[in-house]
Amino acid sequence: MNCFPENFLWGVACASYQCEGAWDEDGKGRSIWDDFCHDPYAEHIRNGDTGDIACDCYHRFRDDVALMKTLGLKAYRFSVSWPRIIPDGDGAVNEAGLHYYDELVDELLANDIEPLMTLYHWDLPSALQDKGGWLNREIIPAFGRYAEILAEHFKGRVKYFMTINEPQCVTVLGYGIGIHAPGLKLSDEKLAQIYHIFALSHSEAQRRIKAVAGADVQVGIVPCGRLCYPSMNTPENKEAAYRASFNLAKDRWGFTFNIILDSLIFRRYDDSAPDAVRRFAATIPPSEWEQMETPDFIGVNVYSGDEVDCKGDFVRRPAGFPLTANKWFVTPEVMHYGPLNLYRRYGLPLFITENGQSCNDRIFLDGKVHDPERIDFLHRYLRELHKATEDGTPILGYMQWSFLDNFEWSEGYNERFGIVYVDYSTLQRIPKDSAFFYRNIIASNGAVLFE
Repeated sequence: MNCFPENFLWGVACASYQCEGAWDEDGKGRSIWDDFCHDPYAEHIRNGDTGDIACDCYHRFRDDVALMKTLGLKAYRFSVSWPRIIPDGDGAVNEAGLHYYDELVDELLANDIEPLMTLYHWDLPSALQDKGGWLNREIIPAFGRYAEILAEHFKGRVKYFMTINEPQCVTVLGYGIGIHAPGLKLSDEKLAQIYHIFALSHSEAQRRIKAVAGADVQVGIVPCGRLCYPSMNTPENKEAAYRASFNLAKDRWGFTFNIILDSLIFRRYDDSAPDAVRRFAATIPPSEWEQMETPDFIGVNVYSGDEVDCKGDFVRRPAGFPLTANKWFVTPEVMHYGPLNLYRRYGLPLFITENGQSCNDRIFLDGKVHDPERIDFLHRYLRELHKATEDGTPILGYMQWSFLDNFEWSEGYNERFGIVYVDYSTLQRIPKDSAFFYRNIIASNGAVLFE
């Protein structure tokens, strides 16, 4: 029994700053996360942790790929460190940086693992942030050039490119409330400008990738935000959940998928846009809307959703509602209705580019890492994803977050999301029980989920 589509890509994900380490080796430039973690006048990161070593994937990637192979993984979503390729963001290319990713991609291909390349997963070159970062429009051609360099270099080896990971997190957490790099606290009007620059940057990158790598290469973007699911399975409630997912007038308008996707696909903002967005939109010339490029696919990072009633109002969580170790709600239904509603709105195929949970993992007396909570999480969420495919949503693949325990941004190493345990004192890798459960899912193309 094949429960998921034929050629479905079952994989895992990690990101450069979170797992590579080697923060100042082989000509790599500084990133805003290097600066944020090393700031001597602030305590940005729990326990004073940094990504200096992280999982040391820079030196251990061959062993990691070999482990992926034993688990039957079909794809690996990783990100490229921009300052490792172009240390100052827009100057000379660091050939040693390209060589590292050459070796990684070749190792993946030699083991029949599809490389899914993300161009930007938050580690902006510090030199570009010194010029204003994502608030400076000069970053648009710089990002386009960076994308073109990678597309030309990996032509014929990488089929899937993802331009920007979670522009919502970068904008709100990094430029809005300052708990992520670069640690700024800007007005809503400035945040609206950043979203527009992200949309133009994606579009410039997509054009350049297609120009050098060919039309068959697939280019997507990976946004995040509010996804709602109905409290009851009625037509009225499902419609209310759809509307609530894309309502910019709700709280946290910056954490919505459509703040970026409506620009790229519809070339406008939703009518529910708040005043700050409307004021900025009035300054956008028509020529800039015409520059927007519709992605070939949408990457969707799914963790927790909002339950809504038939009026579209959020349903209060009852006492004792299931939580992950980092206190995110466990809401499997969002894996059904989230992709379903995104496809309904935009009509594009989807990758689940991240999904997983943090657990309080440890090595047991038998030397193994038992994580039944994560197994239950995967089991529940993937059954709901199957419902989305049954409802006609074209899902291209599923990337579990994450392959390894790693540096979790402002939480440092406190949170463990991996299906492979990392002992940070030795950097030993220990596959958790969930890794073997996931291996069985892949081998059966999902059939084991329903046994």
